[in-house]
Amino acid sequence: MPSSIFTSNYAATGFVITIVLFFVAEQIGGVIIPAIRRGGAKVQRRNVGSNALVLVSWVVVFSVPIMLSKMGTALLPDWVYYIGIAVMVAGIAFRQYAIAVLGRYFSGVLGVQKEQKVVESGPYRLIRHPSYTGVLIFLAGMGLALQSWAAVLVNITIFAVAYGYRMFVEEKVLISELGNNYVEYMKRTKRVIPYIA
Repeated sequence: MPSSIFTSNYAATGFVITIVLFFVAEQIGGVIIPAIRRGGAKVQRRNVGSNALVLVSWVVVFSVPIMLSKMGTALLPDWVYYIGIAVMVAGIAFRQYAIAVLGRYFSGVLGVQKEQKVVESGPYRLIRHPSYTGVLIFLAGMGLALQSWAAVLVNITIFAVAYGYRMFVEEKVLISELGNNYVEYMKRTKRVIPYIA
């Protein structure tokens, strides 16, 4: 991470620490704890290429927005950095909250588990994919922390493409496995933003 993007080495360090925090939370909250909760239960994998697309999207997220910021494209004031870091942390917290509510049914790969049910508590009352909402918040915050409107726009676009496809595939899987219960749940909820989308 070139520190010249930021006003100080402390700002660059804070940005890197926040990125590391995201990935540590992913491993602990998104992989280790759900696996323990599943107690060895199998996840029937049905990815249809969505994992590969998401992985590629993260490579783009960590290259293009940083390059845009370094080039000085559509720059924002320096103080926006602090808002960006706060938004990134909020995205991490919201994603981990959503994962915790889903509990043993959360998996990093698309699939279902034996006797899986539709979860409608916590953020799932209003949106079907709150863990992805957390990613969206994090990516928007990342663009703000990079102090570039262009970086924000690129991150949101990447999210819309990669996670839009993933949600489409995931919902097809859930409809096929959970049937009418999930169809009715879809009618009552939005995908990632309550009451909007």
